[in-house]
Amino acid sequence: MPEKGRTPEPSDSTDTPTSASASATLPYSSAAPSSPDPARDRELGMHRRIQRRDFLNGMAVTAGALAAMQLPGMTGQAAADAPRHGGGPGYGHGDGQGGPYPPGLTGLRGSQPGSFETAHEVRDGTFKPGRTVPTGEKYDLVVVGGGISGLAAAWFHRERHGRQARILVLDNHDDFGGHARRNEFTVRGRKLIGYGGTQSLDGPATYSPEASGLIKALGVDTQKFYKAYDGGFGERWGLGDATFFNREAFGRDVLVKGSGFGDPAAFAAGTPFSEAGRADLVRLFSDPADPLAGLTDDEKKAKLIRISYEAYLRDVLRVGAEVRLMLQRDTHGLWGVGIDAVSALDCWATWQPGFQGLNLAPTPYPGLGKTPRHAMESEEPYIFHFPDGNASVARLLVRSLVPDVLRGHTMEDIVTARADYTKLDRSSNRVRIRLGSTAVHVAHDGPVRRPRGVTVTYARGGRTYSVSADAVVMACWNTMVPYLVPELPPEQKAALAYCVKVPLVYTNVVLNNWRAFTKLGIEGARTPGMYWEGFGLDFPVSLGDYRFSRDPSEPVVVHVSKAPTKPGQGLPARTQHKAGRAELYRTTFETYERELREMLGRSLSGGGFDPARDIAAITVNRWPHGYAYEYSSLWDPIGPDEEMPFGIGRRTYGRIAIANADSAAFAYTDAAIDQAYRAVHSLPRH
Repeated sequence: MPEKGRTPEPSDSTDTPTSASASATLPYSSAAPSSPDPARDRELGMHRRIQRRDFLNGMAVTAGALAAMQLPGMTGQAAADAPRHGGGPGYGHGDGQGGPYPPGLTGLRGSQPGSFETAHEVRDGTFKPGRTVPTGEKYDLVVVGGGISGLAAAWFHRERHGRQARILVLDNHDDFGGHARRNEFTVRGRKLIGYGGTQSLDGPATYSPEASGLIKALGVDTQKFYKAYDGGFGERWGLGDATFFNREAFGRDVLVKGSGFGDPAAFAAGTPFSEAGRADLVRLFSDPADPLAGLTDDEKKAKLIRISYEAYLRDVLRVGAEVRLMLQRDTHGLWGVGIDAVSALDCWATWQPGFQGLNLAPTPYPGLGKTPRHAMESEEPYIFHFPDGNASVARLLVRSLVPDVLRGHTMEDIVTARADYTKLDRSSNRVRIRLGSTAVHVAHDGPVRRPRGVTVTYARGGRTYSVSADAVVMACWNTMVPYLVPELPPEQKAALAYCVKVPLVYTNVVLNNWRAFTKLGIEGARTPGMYWEGFGLDFPVSLGDYRFSRDPSEPVVVHVSKAPTKPGQGLPARTQHKAGRAELYRTTFETYERELREMLGRSLSGGGFDPARDIAAITVNRWPHGYAYEYSSLWDPIGPDEEMPFGIGRRTYGRIAIANADSAAFAYTDAAIDQAYRAVHSLPRH
């Protein structure tokens, strides 16, 4: 132990490889996907027939349906003459249209093939609309983007203007909810549900009156989660945390139970680290010495907010490469980047190790990120979770807007209600939701100060259409808005372009049983050196008629995640996100599946798990444009929201308002709702 009040001296392991961790000086190379090996693929079960193949070949499943599709009300020559082009599928939309059930599709989901190509053409200037066909439809409001923010905008508009308001919601995906995506499976006669995106209601007691009011109006009583969430599940089955150290990154395969927050010495003893690395780990979690002795609280925070957590570990605490590699991806779940791109102060406020000796006051500091501030404000447990995540919030919104789509009246029955997608876009609806429809142009009719209305042009099923509206809310990804609304002022376009979404992959794997977990005594494991970042049993939530797996012999959903990054190169977070997004578009489902089977097979081998035998279904939710980008003191301007790029970008322009969590630079459901409320109430009354 270093002497109290002094900065720890460098350990021998700082950046020196050892036989136990030969690749510790190159800690990021091991996350690359492995090369296919036919023999190994067979051991992993790549040849097995499971629920996974619907979207492996992009649009193959729906090509025939797309070729025949037309808009409700468009018949005869008008439909036949409409020009064709690329566009997302429109399953089950329009009067009498039928098609696949999106939540039950497996394989490659999220931003599925066919949902983004037209938008990319618009961005690149290669989109050729041909002749646009007016539908003749006139709405009080058109919302571009059918995620929670877009659906909430429709809800708030109806609350403001009355239930007779005519509203159209357009979305490029084949399902509503945006990132609030629901995955359904049926295995051995049991329905299982998983979340493919937005996870939980995080700290609902801190929600604004507008967000809280909407949630309550939808029938959500957060107190019911205290019963629905099985808080004793892990203890009852003897399950805990674990880390799987793989041989490619750490010298040998070993699963170590526990964590440094429990018994640091015991955890360190099980790792494949060198003796110096084990000493680093114990010191990191337990050393009471102040590494910044002599500085005031403000001076310490001022230093921590300008250096990355990796720099703090390396240069201030003198922690070696082995431990830094173990921690590198621990920040992915909140920011989608590693410890090289998150400030040390943000990590202090979100309970990362190594700050116990600083004795910092639990108060914010200028430039502290929004997520750390939220973590400091919220005192509620992280239990407010529907089985499908916040997809249930989106479904409750749809039930409120278009009641015939989802039967029932409560937060309990929404969990198992089956949506009738054929009723989303009926001509008799006051609110219509048109999926598989990519907006390509939005413009005022006449001068922006006194327009006659707004025309929205969109692509759907190989054709281009237009509708008229009194006003529009752009609730889509903010970075696309300058391409869709070219009349915006240059300053606002530049501000919107600053937004770069965080790429993510959320995967749900259904296992035939979870006996391996109980035999090993783990709920899941992080995998710091592998392609995927880790895995864990889904939230133990039983609500309404849905029940979580009660016995290890029953099927269960396991959640797996990945945020593609480019660490170790000194790149700003936004640059890493752009590179990660390109990686996601290049990655095949086969690669995702192979690496998934490799991770589970090796991590759970001690519990008798066989990836060829025990995996029943896989759904990969790929989100190249995932989290809203949250500003960082390391890379971004700091100041009042209205002076930041996201604040400038969200300004209402004439009868076009802008919503989405991007407009708050905060990737949380309440932010999406708050921005919907602001956008709707910023529009002039007509």
